Amino acid sequence: MSEVLIQLLVIGLVAGVAGGMFGIGGGAIMVPAMVLLLGMEQKFATGTSVAAQILPIGILAAIVYQRSGNLNWKYAIVIAIGLVIGNLFGALFANQPFISGETMKKLYGMFLFVIGFRYLFFR
Repeated sequence: MSEVLIQLLVIGLVAGVAGGMFGIGGGAIMVPAMVLLLGMEQKFATGTSVAAQILPIGILAAIVYQRSGNLNWKYAIVIAIGLVIGNLFGALFANQPFISGETMKKLYGMFLFVIGFRYLFFR
């Protein structure tokens, strides 16, 4: 297995653990890792992350949460509908010619900063 494939597998494993533990989208881990560790362009890393998540990657974790009584399927389905529609609009926006990879990086960094700040300092 090539070094890049091993790195991608490790990125996927770390993102999967974070997703299973915190419910965060794997992209919060995968995109920065591909950009910072593998040197991918922001839009390319985002597209790769989205494609990696096409299959029902959370199904096994969802089963564990269901068995523990920590899952509301009705809410999950409504969120999933929003995700499908939101992903479409987000991808259409991000792939406009006037949105550069650098702009995407800055927007993504601001998003992560705001979420992190909120979690650290507010309830």
